[in-house]
Amino acid sequence: MSDRILITGGAGFVGSHLAVRLVQEGYRVRVLDNLTEQVHGQAGWPGYLPDSVERIQGDIRNFNQVKEALHGVDAVFHFAAAVGVGQSMYQIDHYTDVNNRGTAVLLEVLIKQPVKKLVVASSMSVYGEGCYLDGEGNMYSPAERSSEMLRARQWELHHEQQELHPVPTPESKTPSPSSVYALSKYDQERLSLMIGAAYNIPTTALRFFNIYGPYQSLSNPYTGVLAIFSSRFLNGKAPVIFEDGRQRRDFVSVHDISQACLLTLESNKADGEVFNIGSGENYSINEIAAKVAEALACENLSPLVTGECRVGDIRHCFADIEKAKTLLDYRPRVSLEDGMSELAQWLQDQPADDRVEIMRSELSSRGLSL
Repeated sequence: MSDRILITGGAGFVGSHLAVRLVQEGYRVRVLDNLTEQVHGQAGWPGYLPDSVERIQGDIRNFNQVKEALHGVDAVFHFAAAVGVGQSMYQIDHYTDVNNRGTAVLLEVLIKQPVKKLVVASSMSVYGEGCYLDGEGNMYSPAERSSEMLRARQWELHHEQQELHPVPTPESKTPSPSSVYALSKYDQERLSLMIGAAYNIPTTALRFFNIYGPYQSLSNPYTGVLAIFSSRFLNGKAPVIFEDGRQRRDFVSVHDISQACLLTLESNKADGEVFNIGSGENYSINEIAAKVAEALACENLSPLVTGECRVGDIRHCFADIEKAKTLLDYRPRVSLEDGMSELAQWLQDQPADDRVEIMRSELSSRGLSL
């Protein structure tokens, strides 16, 4: 009989895609999710989940519900989390409760009900700023930008009066979380790897970069810049871009994320390791806004580049994926062009609840935007 896999947060964007992929590969799948309104609205369970997927509505912080969900399970993907850099800076209790304590509850149950594999979803946000080269070509990891720099609109980082040039960030870069969300994700991965090693539970942390694709939430203004831009365009509004839009990120298709998860599940080379999972390419936010506009035939709506910044945001960070290529045989297969085309096709029939102005107001009222 095939292995049974539990996905915590399995009704979410990444978890639900993985559930579909695992069923296609012959696994039995169970998902645990609290169906929080910020992510799911009033929709409930995703309609595209295969009928064979066992659904448990429950909370990762509830010991008994987690114990029930783990019964008879062979491996776990731990995706349950509160997600959002900006929001985490004023919902501190909520983010640490869900992400840190939720992971602790899962691990306590796993000690008593061990599995053959635990894969925890971490985030590129744990790095803070990415890696840079200085004027002499030396690798440099700068501290986060000061509030004085941000107020002066000095977006780029410098070292000894020389501008630094961003380069791909490897797993060896020392994490430097700059938001409550990032700190909670780092805590999730370290807790999981520590307890996994102590109790002989093979554990892997995957640091996901900026994920996009169909079925992403269009109503959550704190996650997924492509979804946020799409929501604005679908409502006939220009996308809002912070800073000057030249900050660079790695955008990876959710299908490639599912591929990486499956490779991790089936590889013994992943145990005890941390991997970057991205596309290996990088784009500026301005470039992404233009590509979304083109895909949705909204080129007439020019982005609103605000010159504002959000506390906790970093300037540049994109993935070095050589480790995942070498140990997992991970190969991103979805180009940004193909991924954008798929996203645009899915968006044609989707209602989009634009909440960007609410998000801006919430951050501004708390002094979290400058």
